[in-house]
Amino acid sequence: MQGSRFAFGPFVLDPAAGTLLRNDDPVAVGHRGLKLLAALVGRPGEILGKAELMDAAWPGRAVEEGNLTVLIAQLRKLLGPAADGGEWIATVPRVGYRFTGATDQPGGVKRKALPLPDRPSIAVLPFVNISDDPEQEFFSDGLTEDLITDLSRMPGLFVIARNSAFSYKGKAVDMREIAGELGVRYLLEGSARRAAGRVRINAKLIDAASGDHLWAERFDRSLDDIFAVQDEVAEKIVEALLGRLRAPPPRNRPISLEAYDLCVRARRLMDDSPQAAEEAHLMLTRAVSLDPDYAEAYRWLAMNHWMGRIHSGGPTEFDRSLALELARRAVTLDPNDAGCRWVLAYLLAYERDFAEADAEFAKAIELDPNEADTFAALSDITVLAGRVGEGLEHIRKAFRLNPFPASWYYLTLGQAQYAAGQYAAAVETLRRDETYRSSSRRFLAASLAKLGRPDEARAETDLFLVANPHFSIRHWAATEPFRDARTLAHFVDGYRKAGLPE
Repeated sequence: MQGSRFAFGPFVLDPAAGTLLRNDDPVAVGHRGLKLLAALVGRPGEILGKAELMDAAWPGRAVEEGNLTVLIAQLRKLLGPAADGGEWIATVPRVGYRFTGATDQPGGVKRKALPLPDRPSIAVLPFVNISDDPEQEFFSDGLTEDLITDLSRMPGLFVIARNSAFSYKGKAVDMREIAGELGVRYLLEGSARRAAGRVRINAKLIDAASGDHLWAERFDRSLDDIFAVQDEVAEKIVEALLGRLRAPPPRNRPISLEAYDLCVRARRLMDDSPQAAEEAHLMLTRAVSLDPDYAEAYRWLAMNHWMGRIHSGGPTEFDRSLALELARRAVTLDPNDAGCRWVLAYLLAYERDFAEADAEFAKAIELDPNEADTFAALSDITVLAGRVGEGLEHIRKAFRLNPFPASWYYLTLGQAQYAAGQYAAAVETLRRDETYRSSSRRFLAASLAKLGRPDEARAETDLFLVANPHFSIRHWAATEPFRDARTLAHFVDGYRKAGLPE
């Protein structure tokens, strides 16, 4: 996996390069031993369960616990005693193992600062929940997400996406470092307290270059006024940054706060496991029943119906039709919401209604040029249309707006790199921890096959089929929205070379 190097005692472990050095000399350690050591060293002091460690060393395979015991013993022998005479890896009886050494991450762990955009740029950091009730964490997170959406729609601003902003949640990081990693000039931070039907919000806008506070205010209102408060905060920020207000069209706001809370919770589960998708489905269905005119709930429910069956070979005709119906309902309820527009565009492309899909993508970008998900989804559809260079530009723009994105961004980037014949780059992208265990493995297998590495390709194919046992090249080719025969043939050739089933 791609990631940082770890130094402990005389050792330096580089999981990405697959090397372990002792005093700069290579140490002969097997592939599984390296994976197991990386899992332990990456979380020093933590107790890792046996099942988790076996999955790290033997991903996708069922193995006896004795194999783990043997591998731990081999690592202990290889590493020798720690400086204090004890063992680097401690056994926690009946539970698992713990790496006891202190680790450092040498060699420029900090990310390179991104260049500033040519317009005022901002990231909204996760608001801190200062309520006594930890369940209100979802409320403060929802407030943050809504402020990001509100600012994102403002003409003239560059706004970092939610995934990247939330990568700093709960971390004590210097403001200048955050701004450099995200490539923004300004940061908004704050806190929220929700109790007894009221909400108190503290917010402050910081110029990361100078450390100055440009604006700060406290709002103490009835909970019924929460969306008015969000609008007011967004207006104050835009006024501070642009010196004038150019409000976008109004958003569709929920009437039911319970429906809003359910939608906020469901957002987290969209890119997770099938079990999480089922949980999100229940939440969103309940949200729609509580508030039948809540556009965002319909938008996510549409994606939930479409994605919920995609990994088992593709959504059924029923799921596809229902997803499209829900997406159209979302756009009807809130035609000014870019998220609803790109979801509809994406589903229309899979129905081969390319003219309407292209129009909806264009409208989404017009409504919100900072919506990173729009560009990531558009990259997928554009690559399959045979416009590979354009697709690469779209996904690169998505990454700039969302430097710490969800796993599916890496899948989309790897797909585009494969389509462009950039097989080595695709392998590097698709072996990242963020996406490696996802369905992106099919593109990784094809890339390895194209590089003339059939054994590795076949291993990745086998792992992919464990999670996707019903996959077939024929069904995939028939359901993906290809518009270019040569691009389709290129993917099919890679799949066949990797040993994926016809």
